[in-house]
Amino acid sequence: MFFFENYTITNVLIFLLVLFGLLLINEGTRRSKILSIVFYIAIPLTFTLFLWGKGESENTDGNWFAWVKTYSALAGVVGFMAIRYFKKLQTNKWALLFPALILSVNILEAVFRDFEVYSKAGVIENGLFLQGGPWNIINGIAGIISIITITGWVGIKIANSKSKDMVWADQLWFWIIAYGIWNMSYVYNCIPDRAFYAGVALIFSCTVAAFVGTKGLWLQHRAQTLALWAMFSLTFPNYSNTQYFDIVSTHAAAPKYVLAIAAILFNVGVLVYEIITIRRTKRNPLKQELYIDLPCYQEVIEANNL
Repeated sequence: MFFFENYTITNVLIFLLVLFGLLLINEGTRRSKILSIVFYIAIPLTFTLFLWGKGESENTDGNWFAWVKTYSALAGVVGFMAIRYFKKLQTNKWALLFPALILSVNILEAVFRDFEVYSKAGVIENGLFLQGGPWNIINGIAGIISIITITGWVGIKIANSKSKDMVWADQLWFWIIAYGIWNMSYVYNCIPDRAFYAGVALIFSCTVAAFVGTKGLWLQHRAQTLALWAMFSLTFPNYSNTQYFDIVSTHAAAPKYVLAIAAILFNVGVLVYEIITIRRTKRNPLKQELYIDLPCYQEVIEANNL
């Protein structure tokens, strides 16, 4: 195959189990404050004290990214929970800046790692075969553009629903798709032998939840599914060495180029559209929502009874 190889019935079934597991737990914790506290606060605290950094998890000590990604994802989820459940934060401009800030930091972590992997020529690091190349630089630039095109965090609101979801109406489908392609390229470049699970399954889970479920909740879905997968990876760092998670990258240069070029083209497209919208509407993306005139924006508002 072009992107991945080693497809077996067992591997495909495990992939589906991961995908639906992420969707199920994400949906359950979205609807329940108690489940959110258990999964994103109680379990991480317990694992930090008694499991992570010990035993099998010692194999992750050399990989700074695994640790940073886990705790930054959890910080995002807990921060979003605070905004969702504490009314005073819902109108605080600094609190509303937090989602954009944690998202930007999350992207920057990956951009830094892409640039870091560029200098690695066929090395094995933390059990992963890394082959750096121009695709790392191309995709790193795409990631930086993805940060520039983040808009409308000042308009984040809490849905009028039992689940009290965090609604980011200005974060629309075109940005989400551009981000997804960039993130898939990053994972394919930097976590190649886990990219089918940490990339395809993980990205697909939050995207499906955002497009099929209630609209406007992508970042909430992204943070929760990322935190869940990061905790799993930190707990079982050698999962990809088993026969059950054996769909791996082909390690060819062509698919790396395809993903990286697609990432930068889509993100540049979003940037161009953002600039055109700013010039047309005279809105300031740092102080105002940018896409309020679009029908898809109105659909988000209506879906969340805002």
